Amino acid sequence: MGKKQIVLVLAEPREGQEEEFNRYYEDVHLDEVLETTGWKLAQRFKLVDQAGKECPQPYLAFYETEADPDKSAIEIIDETRKNRVQSDSLNKKTAGVWVFEEIGPTHGDSC
Repeated sequence: MGKKQIVLVLAEPREGQEEEFNRYYEDVHLDEVLETTGWKLAQRFKLVDQAGKECPQPYLAFYETEADPDKSAIEIIDETRKNRVQSDSLNKKTAGVWVFEEIGPTHGDSC
């Protein structure tokens, strides 16, 4: 078994397309990513507060997976993209993807 990884996607809608962007992400995209990548879970968040360096985008999609010994998470996203619906409401010019791998145990209650 590979180490746990989290994949973070920071994104924003194109101007005037926030409703379509949110519908697409919640009703289509998250489930398609899980189906096409084999990843374990997905959830979205919206920025509500910040301190220090400004967050570059207001929306975050969080995915959990296990490291694949043969492919990086970004390779998996890229290779499976053709199997998912794409929406013009997502501003691809300002979106970014970051993959983090666990380096220590989980602390606290896992409710």
